[in-house]
Amino acid sequence: MLGRTLVRRWQGAHTLFVADLPECDVTAPESLEAAFGAFRPEAVVHCAAMTNVDACEGDRERAYRLNAEGSANVARACVRAGARLIAISTDYVFSGDEPGERAETDATAPRTVYGATKLAGEDAVRALCPDHVIGRVAWLYGPGGPSFVHTMVRLAREDPARTLTVVDDQFGNPTSTDAVAGALEAILGRPELRGTFHLTCEGVVSWCGFTREILRLAGLGGVAVRPCATEAFPRPAPRPRHSALSKAKLAAAGLPPMPTWQEALARFVPAEWPV
Repeated sequence: MLGRTLVRRWQGAHTLFVADLPECDVTAPESLEAAFGAFRPEAVVHCAAMTNVDACEGDRERAYRLNAEGSANVARACVRAGARLIAISTDYVFSGDEPGERAETDATAPRTVYGATKLAGEDAVRALCPDHVIGRVAWLYGPGGPSFVHTMVRLAREDPARTLTVVDDQFGNPTSTDAVAGALEAILGRPELRGTFHLTCEGVVSWCGFTREILRLAGLGGVAVRPCATEAFPRPAPRPRHSALSKAKLAAAGLPPMPTWQEALARFVPAEWPV
């Protein structure tokens, strides 16, 4: 989703090389070398990852190969090419146990294979490529999906008489790919910036509250939404109870603030599902 959004927003403004499987494989250094040699990038946005958190729990080796070793390979290729690296990471590098927003400088403590392998990828980027920015995102949705937003709209449209049961004790920052793309554009325009930035929308809500706003904006506000506890939906990978991220570093760098999650969602839903 993020890659598609970046291509849509940046086509024409930048010369783009859109790298994807099978032509470009982050787990194969020779594949990266060929791609980098052909294009000679000035900046690389590294979106490739294994992001299915439950699948990561069941295949730790593949998750590590993609999220950790893949990021290390991209970092090495960027150094050899003299390219700036923008690497996308996640709120799952934190435990999510404590209420409140996590700052970029807070201690990490992943509780899942996904979070641990993404953190290993972050560490590789920091160690191998000095000219880097790591952007952490969370609760992401965007054009075409798949995302939580698309799932809720589909379920409500399939059966408007149904009751949707949604977790109400996990809290975070719903974030559109368009909002992340805007932040990355601003970061690319500041070549002196380095380090880790949180790139989620402002404001905190539960999955249940998020669902109610999604359905209202989609003209499906009559569909019943029932709150439940996390325990009602046991999953292989534990979900963080508190995913909200502070954007203090964006403000300190003088970068534009992220939109609120309500503003971003209000722009997205009517565009994705025109009435």
